[in-house]
Amino acid sequence: MIHSAKTLNQLSHQVIAAAMDVHREFGCGLLERVYESALAYELKQRGIAFERQKPVPIRYKNILLDDEGFKMDLCVENSIIIELKTVPQLLPIHSAQLQTYLRLSDMRLGLLMNFNVVLLKEGIKRVVHNFPEDETTSIQL
Repeated sequence: MIHSAKTLNQLSHQVIAAAMDVHREFGCGLLERVYESALAYELKQRGIAFERQKPVPIRYKNILLDDEGFKMDLCVENSIIIELKTVPQLLPIHSAQLQTYLRLSDMRLGLLMNFNVVLLKEGIKRVVHNFPEDETTSIQL
């Protein structure tokens, strides 16, 4: 499904709201897979389509590297990659990793979410790749 910038922003707001509910319930200190499961539950409750651990095949030159792909923690409506972390702090390498995932999957928007923070809004980073031009591309957390 291809979304406009406005629709992607609205969808990302809904995902962030779901993640904040999860973080409010659990706080920090758990494993990534616990947050992933709880966020999947929240997305389902809100009627938001998603896939967990969605594999993405990798092409190198003209060959498909069958077993060398990556798996998205969550893929929301085939439009937004959600990469979950539980690290002391987000580093530039985490954003670079998500940028690579966006490029390889030909998606435009990713949300990097670190649940190992006191306030989740301090642990969310928006990463874009060839984001559609639109007056609504800014986002406030």
